[in-house]
Amino acid sequence: MIAKADWYDIRRASSTKPATYRCPFCDKRLTAMSEHALIRPLGLGDGRRHAHIECVARARAAGRLPTRAEWRASQPRPARRWWPFSRG
Repeated sequence: MIAKADWYDIRRASSTKPATYRCPFCDKRLTAMSEHALIRPLGLGDGRRHAHIECVARARAAGRLPTRAEWRASQPRPARRWWPFSRG
């Protein structure tokens, strides 16, 4: 299961390490030597998960894994002032 977060850091990964992981989306195994994705909530090391690239693509298409840029674009922006300095 992927930890709930506002945004996720997603990158491709592969390794020569003889390890096996379980995809949090389909619950099937994937080897570290295969090309896969590494997902980190809020870009932090805690809660990082390894997943199949195809599973990540489906989750992104469904809107479940927004990137930091996508999350920031969805946040309300403060009102801009016309004058940077107040007269007093």
